[in-house]
Amino acid sequence: MRPDLIGNEGFLRNSWYVAARSEDIERTLLPKTIMGEQIVFFRGEKGEPIALEDACPHRKLPLSRGSIEGNHVVCGYHGLTFDCTGECVIAPTQLDNPPRRAAVHSYPVEDRWGFLWIWMGDPDQANRDDILHIPNFDNSDWGKTPKGAMQMACHYLYIVDNLLDPSHVAWVHLTSFAGAGTDNRPLEVEEIENGVIVSRWVLNEAPPPYYQDMLPFGPQCDRKQHYECRLPSTAINMSVYTPAGEGGADKPMSPNAFVNISYNFITPIDNESAMYFWFQHRNMHARDETLSQRMFEGALMAFNEDKEVLEYVQPGMANRTKDYINLGLDAGAMRFRTRIAREIKNEAG
Repeated sequence: MRPDLIGNEGFLRNSWYVAARSEDIERTLLPKTIMGEQIVFFRGEKGEPIALEDACPHRKLPLSRGSIEGNHVVCGYHGLTFDCTGECVIAPTQLDNPPRRAAVHSYPVEDRWGFLWIWMGDPDQANRDDILHIPNFDNSDWGKTPKGAMQMACHYLYIVDNLLDPSHVAWVHLTSFAGAGTDNRPLEVEEIENGVIVSRWVLNEAPPPYYQDMLPFGPQCDRKQHYECRLPSTAINMSVYTPAGEGGADKPMSPNAFVNISYNFITPIDNESAMYFWFQHRNMHARDETLSQRMFEGALMAFNEDKEVLEYVQPGMANRTKDYINLGLDAGAMRFRTRIAREIKNEAG
């Protein structure tokens, strides 16, 4: 029987991942698992984010079972106290002879774009300039939806597969993202420096239900589905709508185009589960908060539809007794998986 899909073994660690929404990290100890590692998050006295290995080196009681004192975390078993670098600064039971090896790993973290990012690899290689740049984030002419977060009981690359597959919307998202042409129009696949793009134009068709009320034109339009994923697991799905006749691969971007970009951040918890974060960013109706909330609720409904499917895919693939097959629509996902597998191998080497 064929082995698992390429890329399913191991994780790319020397990369930035989203650990939480920034507002989820407070002056309390929050335990999370990322790539199988137990991590505790909290904020220091000035609001700075701190992430430490969630295990006291003495008897491995989770530090998240302890308490915060200033910028330090105190183990709830014997009071070993660790600073934000992971160094043990107080050992109450042996003040004159603190244990030399009492230290926990400290993870580089950074608040950016309303999310808390974490570097899971070698701290010396962490460059905050490598965190994804989001154009127009502070542009008041662009509107944003609230930030979403959910957990999915599936391998993180199954989520990436789904986000590089424009065709599934025709069957999974009938009342939201589906629309004429999403089931059978040909796809273009392009490899870029740090990822893959799958895209297509659907010309002179009615928009899907999710977008109908947002467009200042219609009833027919030209639609571009742009599904992009960048290493390690950031998906940028862009929907472009223009008046009929103004769209197409051979034309410049129409000045009348409505653009909605969904930023999706997928973080592995372990080999069978992942965290999924997102928000949407649009170039029209910037101050329409009612629309932002409606878009958020519509996307949440659609992502829960994905979640239901993918949480069946995970055990279906894990417990299969016969071979799986790939389809032509999997071309982009398989190229991204090949890139991930190569980068994991290079990192291990």
